[in-house]
Amino acid sequence: MKKVSILALHLGYGGIEKCISILANILIEKYEVEIACIYKIADEPAFNIDKRVKIRYLTDVKPNKKEFSFFVKNHKYIKAFKEGINSIKILRLRKKSMVNYIKECDSDIIIATRDIFDEWLGMYGKEDTLKIGWEHNHYHDDMKYAEKIKFSCSNLDYLVLVSNSLNAFYKGMMRNTKCKCLYIPNAIENISDKDGISSLEYNNLISVGRLSPEKGYLDLLKIFNIISNDYPHWHLDIIGDGEEREKLEKYIKQNKLNDKVTLHGFRNKDYIYEMMRKSSIYLMTSYTESFGIVLLEAMSCGLPCISFSSAEGANEIINSGSNGYLINNRNFSAYIKKVEDLMEDIDTRKKIGLNGRKSVNKYTPAEISKKWFSLLEEKK
Repeated sequence: MKKVSILALHLGYGGIEKCISILANILIEKYEVEIACIYKIADEPAFNIDKRVKIRYLTDVKPNKKEFSFFVKNHKYIKAFKEGINSIKILRLRKKSMVNYIKECDSDIIIATRDIFDEWLGMYGKEDTLKIGWEHNHYHDDMKYAEKIKFSCSNLDYLVLVSNSLNAFYKGMMRNTKCKCLYIPNAIENISDKDGISSLEYNNLISVGRLSPEKGYLDLLKIFNIISNDYPHWHLDIIGDGEEREKLEKYIKQNKLNDKVTLHGFRNKDYIYEMMRKSSIYLMTSYTESFGIVLLEAMSCGLPCISFSSAEGANEIINSGSNGYLINNRNFSAYIKKVEDLMEDIDTRKKIGLNGRKSVNKYTPAEISKKWFSLLEEKK
């Protein structure tokens, strides 16, 4: 039986971490699977991982970015300086531990999930190991970032991209390297059964994701603030946590939305699916998304989805007017109108939701596993 190693930064909450857990659960049915993880930031992984998957933590330290930022923000510069020194030590240990793992790894296949791991895998991976980079981020017109990916992956055998557009872009970028580009979309963990499908009769809007600037949650609150003036009985639920939470809480308080918006923080998949089942429309306001797996999760619950087209991954999932709606140019007025149209029309909500349910079928683990198994059986 072949052995596969997946290189991970941590196994806490995050889009990459969710994808790692799903892939590990897919691959364990055919291979021996090990996740090599630098940081153990919680007692248990945030997402369900098959017990047969071996998880190996490479260090006993945790990143200290929050502590450093806290001391800087509060002008405690001596403590910030000490945390800065500690941060350098942690980053050195991060590299040393992962490089040593790669050098000593006896796996037939190694999959890197971050650009720094791509580079180290290309430099230190054994000659007879199949070396794969797995890119989850969209370069979003940042050519400096794209060049960094090209450099990091130039010595790998394959670079797996999660969207067709990214695959086409990086194929051009990588054409003079040994690395071949391949499109494999992310898989949805599970599709809700009939009991998990929303009736779409609820006065609830929902969004799920990390509370960080690129997710556009402040824009979502501004949009909902306008909508709530005409639809005061509708409620917005936001599930997730992150660096912008304080800013969002401040906006909610200033605009007297406390009774109309709930920030739920991080929640497990059962909680998320239950909240989706009690909602009627899913809203995405991201500035950028490489894939948008949360859209598939919402569609599996029968929710019509609305997204700005700036979330690149959404453009490959949503067929505007059929299984959801894409709003161009981050046009707030057009976004608001589409939300309100759906709020007024349950028949259209159900039609769009049904089409979304059908769209999800090609992203099931059974379908995505075929693409991964085909790649991993590649002979070097």
